[in-house]
Amino acid sequence: MKALSKRLRVVEKHVLENHYTVMIIGFGSVGTYLLDYLISACDPALRVVVVGRNRDKMEKNVNIVRIAALIRGRNQSVIDIVDDVDLNDIGVIKDVINAYKPDFIVNSSRAYPGLKYGSISWNNIRAYGIWTPLAIRFVKNIMSACEAVDSDAITINTSYSDAVISWLKSAGRACPDFGSGNLNHLVPRIKYAISELYGIFDFWNIDIAFAAGHFHDVCISKEGQTEDIELPLKAFYDGGEVKLNKEAVFDKCKISMPVDAQRNMMNASSNFAIINTIVEVIRTQKDGLLFIPGAFGNIGGYPVKVGYRNERLDAWIDASVFSVSEMNEVNNKSMYLDGIEAVKGGSLYYTDELIEKVKKAFEVTLPKKVPFDEIDEVAKFLIDRIIVPQSIRGGIGRGGWQDAEIGASEHLTALMS
Repeated sequence: MKALSKRLRVVEKHVLENHYTVMIIGFGSVGTYLLDYLISACDPALRVVVVGRNRDKMEKNVNIVRIAALIRGRNQSVIDIVDDVDLNDIGVIKDVINAYKPDFIVNSSRAYPGLKYGSISWNNIRAYGIWTPLAIRFVKNIMSACEAVDSDAITINTSYSDAVISWLKSAGRACPDFGSGNLNHLVPRIKYAISELYGIFDFWNIDIAFAAGHFHDVCISKEGQTEDIELPLKAFYDGGEVKLNKEAVFDKCKISMPVDAQRNMMNASSNFAIINTIVEVIRTQKDGLLFIPGAFGNIGGYPVKVGYRNERLDAWIDASVFSVSEMNEVNNKSMYLDGIEAVKGGSLYYTDELIEKVKKAFEVTLPKKVPFDEIDEVAKFLIDRIIVPQSIRGGIGRGGWQDAEIGASEHLTALMS
């Protein structure tokens, strides 16, 4: 694919001409929330294309979003629906991308829809990296389609980008430009915590420098602690640095949250923030800061600047406070705790600790190494041997007990519930 800077210039041209298109692939709860946030921006330059399989459900979700937005006087955008798209079929994906030539593509599809994988893994094995083959399952096809048609789209992935983007890059494949969620869910908690601890009323004016991998996004949010890993964190307010008691800040980040699909409001917000930041940078010429898992193929999460440098629109890891090597080191430690030893040479390597935990918790033996060409096979293995049995035992499948008894192969090809 073309370099990101070149594709950003295409987006820049379209935004300045007052027309740009966002394509949402996979129209479940994340996609529906994202559509709501995009439409609520009330931008007449915006067209949104939603892509999925079940037209009836998609139309219902689209209709409720656009009618509700118009009631609020917040809808000036066009919405198109494209149905019957099988994400196993790269040719079909190519046709859709070619037909609409989107400026942004957001992958919000899931190999096993409607289930938060962490509902199985965190309590049982205290790690999320086991699910990486599921997270990469469809985005690899979407990126292959983008590359085949030489798409100019800026691509955003919603599922476990901490490792997924790195895995694609290490295999020499086209990979998403941005990841959403994860790290980006923790930064607002940190701002609120600092506001409460240090009496800063206008918490939105607190600037954060921070890097961490997925394990710490979960561990800090659920438990308010870091497993004794020293994380790079600084805060700035009113022109100066806020001297932080980091332990106290992280402890304050432990706040009650829903565990169902409502949580996807955060992931959808992360996707919206990426798109909106790029559009606003173009319109205002002012730099924007994002927190991105898997930034530019690096494992874990990093602060990313979007702005103009050398008089061209670009995006880069912000190393103005912490060096890339410093952030890389802590991210590798965080991802190891999440069950990922390494991503290299096109393969994912699970940690020995994760393999042992999975064997003890689920009576299943994971492979140490997952080569790129075995992703589909291992994804099916995870569904067959862990997700479906756990769903049957606990009633935590997409639709509870009945749904959990559906065959794994059907789950793998069902993109939206």
